[in-house]
Amino acid sequence: MDLINTPSVLIALAAIVIVSYLFNLLAKKTRIPSVLMLLAMGMILRGAASASDFEEPNVVPLLEVLGSVGLIMIVLEAALDLKLTRQNRGMIGRTFLVTIIELSATTAFLAAVFHIGMNAPWVNAIVYAVPLSILSSAIIIPSVENCAHKVKEFMIYQSTFSDIIGIMFFYFLVEGFSNPVGGTAEWLIQFGWTFGVSIIISAVFAYLLVLLLKNIKTQLKLFLLISVLILLYAVGKLFHISSLLIILIFGLILNNPKTFFFGPLQRWLKEDVVASLLEDFRIITRETAFIVRTFFFVVFGFSLDLMSLANPLVIFYALIALVGIFRIRGSILGWSERKPEPLYRYMAPRGLITILLFYSIPKAFHIPAFDNGILLYIILASSIYMAWGMVRNRSKDDTSSMGDVLRSSLGMEAEDVEDEDETPYSGA
Repeated sequence: MDLINTPSVLIALAAIVIVSYLFNLLAKKTRIPSVLMLLAMGMILRGAASASDFEEPNVVPLLEVLGSVGLIMIVLEAALDLKLTRQNRGMIGRTFLVTIIELSATTAFLAAVFHIGMNAPWVNAIVYAVPLSILSSAIIIPSVENCAHKVKEFMIYQSTFSDIIGIMFFYFLVEGFSNPVGGTAEWLIQFGWTFGVSIIISAVFAYLLVLLLKNIKTQLKLFLLISVLILLYAVGKLFHISSLLIILIFGLILNNPKTFFFGPLQRWLKEDVVASLLEDFRIITRETAFIVRTFFFVVFGFSLDLMSLANPLVIFYALIALVGIFRIRGSILGWSERKPEPLYRYMAPRGLITILLFYSIPKAFHIPAFDNGILLYIILASSIYMAWGMVRNRSKDDTSSMGDVLRSSLGMEAEDVEDEDETPYSGA
C-alpha cells in the first residue's frame, strides 16, 4: 500500500498545524515552551517512521529554508511589538551592552572547553562556540508573550540583538579565518566597517520599504512586501551583510513612524494609512511565523539521532557547557542591574539560530570529537530550564488571566494600554 499520496500528505500537514495550535494553548497555560512539544512530536514521527521501515529523507535543506524564513518572521514579529520612547532609550542601550558582553564571554568559555577537552584548534573551537552562545528569539519571543511588560521588552530586545550580532560575528569569523587579512586590529576595523555599512544600508532600505507599503494602492501588497524582505535577506546573506537589520529597522519604523519620520520627513508620513497597514501586517506576520516555526521544529525533531544521547562524554560536555552558560549569564545580569528580574537568569535557551549556524560551519572547521548530541542536549536542557523558571516565577511575572489566554487563542488581542504622555524620541 502506498502511504505517500496527496490526501495523506495534506492530512499530515493539517494535523501538525492543528496540534501545534493546541500546543500553543497548553504553553500559555503551563508556561512550558511549545517548542519542546514540537521537538517531541518530530522525534515521535521519526520513531514511527523507523518502526514502519519508512525511508528517511534528507531534511537538512528543508531545515535551512524553513529556518531562514522563520527567523525573518520572528524578528519582524518582535519589531512590530516594540515601542521606542524616551523612557526606554537607557534600557535599549543597556540591553545591547549586556548582549555583547554575554555573547563574548560565553564564546570564550565554550571555545576553551572545546579547545582543551576535544583538542580542537582555537580557530575551530571559536567557530563552534559562537552558535551555542546565541539566545534563541524563536523560543524566547513566543514564550514571553504573557510576561510582565518589563520582562517582555527586555527579552525581546536582547534575543533580537543576540541573533543579529551573533550571526554577523559568526560569518565575520568564518570569512576572516578562511581568508586572514592581518592582525586583531585589522579584523576589528573590518568588523566595525561591516557593521556600520549594514546599519546604513538597512536604514535606507527600511525607509524605502515603508514608503513603498504606504503608496501601494492594490489590495495584494502584504505578501509582496514579505517577499521583498526575504529577497533582501537572501541577497544580504550572500554579501555577508546582516540583512536581519533591515527586518528589524523596518518593523521598528512601521511601529514607530513618528520617531523615524521627524522634521522634513514628516511630509512623507500618512499616519492613518500606516496605522491601518500595521494592524494587517501584524496579523499576517504572526500567522506566518507560527506556521514556519511549527514545521521547522517538527522537522528538526525528526532529523535527530537519539542514540547519541546515551554517550557519557556527550552528557559531560553538555553539562559543562550549560553550567558555564547560566553562570556567565547570572554574573553579567548581576553586574548590569542591582536587582535584576529573577526570570532573566533562566531565559537563555538555544534554538533556531544555533541549529542554522551549525549546519553552516564549513568542513574545514569541523571538530571530529564534537557529537551533535551535545547540541541537542543544550537546546533541550536550556529550554526546559527556562520553562521551569517561568513556572517558578509565574505568580510574579504572569500578567494575563485565563480570559486573556482564551481571547489570545481566538486571535483577539487585548488593547495595548499606552501612556498618552509618552513622547517618542526623535532619534536625532
